[in-house]
Amino acid sequence: MADVLVVEDDATIRTAIVRALTAREHSVMTAPTAMDGLQSLVAHRPDVVLLDLGLPDLDGASLLAMIRAVSDVPVIVVSARDDGAGIVALLDAGADDYLVKPFAADQLDARIRAVLRRVDPGKAPGPVTVGGLVIDARSRAVTLDGAILELSPKEFELLHYLAERAGEVVGKRELLSKVWNQPYGGADKTVDVHVHWLRRKLGETADAPRYLHRVRGVGLKLAPPP
Repeated sequence: MADVLVVEDDATIRTAIVRALTAREHSVMTAPTAMDGLQSLVAHRPDVVLLDLGLPDLDGASLLAMIRAVSDVPVIVVSARDDGAGIVALLDAGADDYLVKPFAADQLDARIRAVLRRVDPGKAPGPVTVGGLVIDARSRAVTLDGAILELSPKEFELLHYLAERAGEVVGKRELLSKVWNQPYGGADKTVDVHVHWLRRKLGETADAPRYLHRVRGVGLKLAPPP
């Protein structure tokens, strides 16, 4: 699973890409303009960027140069332009891959996995441990003090996201974006309900937290018991 930023002005194409990648367990953010894309890149630090060239405010090639000035995030250009010299120029300018529209969803998914392997070929994420909690992303297994916890997919993703940022306060908006793929907000109660369910499985309550600590007006923090 990767955090993917899609910079694409065509709403129909954006929707199709979001649907395809979400079905393949990626977390997807979208931006309809170059400047929105740059802001999302800086704010959310995605794992990979899918970049259209025909953007309404700046050409994608200009945005690529701006991205490379601030980040080494993998960038896959996705465009209907199939000029060979233009493709080579963009790859030389810092793009990691180039995919000509139209393309199959499985092909896009394979390109994403390929560029991520090239960025860190030896990366094999191990279990995350926070106190007595052990969260293994590869097997999607969670244990608490040696006992297996039965979690729903979203409960697991919420817990894993917080565990990777143990000790940090994470806001609801970020959780909605990263866990529920709702980058522009959504139902805050969604987070509250899942936190409530997680608390029950962790053997705690809001009044007597062990792992999940609410910071009023800011967000949620996962930390080991004292």
